[in-house]
Amino acid sequence: MGKVTTGSNWTDLGPRLGAGLVMAVVAAGAIWAGGMVFVTLIALVIGLCFWELARLLNHPKINPDGPLVPIGLGVLATVAVVLAGYRLETYGNFGLVWVSLLAAPIVGSLILQQHRLLFGSYGLLIMLSALGFLHLSHSKLVIWLIMVVIVSDVAGYFAGRVLGGPKFWPKISPKKTWSGTVAGWIGAALVGLYFSSEGAALFWMIGSVLASFAGQMGDIAESAIKRFVGVKDSSNLIPGHGGVLDRFDAMIGAAALVYLLSVIMALPLFVTG
Repeated sequence: MGKVTTGSNWTDLGPRLGAGLVMAVVAAGAIWAGGMVFVTLIALVIGLCFWELARLLNHPKINPDGPLVPIGLGVLATVAVVLAGYRLETYGNFGLVWVSLLAAPIVGSLILQQHRLLFGSYGLLIMLSALGFLHLSHSKLVIWLIMVVIVSDVAGYFAGRVLGGPKFWPKISPKKTWSGTVAGWIGAALVGLYFSSEGAALFWMIGSVLASFAGQMGDIAESAIKRFVGVKDSSNLIPGHGGVLDRFDAMIGAAALVYLLSVIMALPLFVTG
């Protein structure tokens, strides 16, 4: 499995914990308030993700499109999510407003001068996650999904640094180890067990591990994009975490998978329409 290494770099732990605490408080407040407060938070996060993605795919040394294009795509994504969320809150379904969520990925793939297909593809994944979170906002599952991703990330962080071991995918994400990956699955399974109802523990545990794996793949996908363009962080907005994409890449992967599974398997988990 490759060279065995032991992780020992804890220098980012303090900033990660501090920033993580602030984000947790903001997220908890938005979930508690619900409605358009939660929608607005999701919209802002999605908008920042699109801004960072557009900046990543236009190399800073070249940046042929200038700063206004990433800002415009971020604003377009934010407005689209607000409109979709408002429709869901008001009428209980998206109607045709969901089409607006395609605007930012499509417009970006048409006007960017570099890596258009990559922007459109990853942009669609981001918008799938937005659909997932908007639906989840009407149930306790939003807390479940957030807890799965956070516990998986924390378990993987500590296991990877304490246990070290073979790398999971060294060419793409050199810091990730198999020990951290598996620890993340175990942590996710425990979250699923906590949220499970009587007689459905196995279903919840498997679902949680799948969501954890999707989150890890979301992390890997964003790492691959950064490695492709030669950038360490998507931005420096969040101390100890880099950018918004760096922090929410796992959430994007997990929420997108949960939404797709709910559609494919017709799971009675979400508001439909």
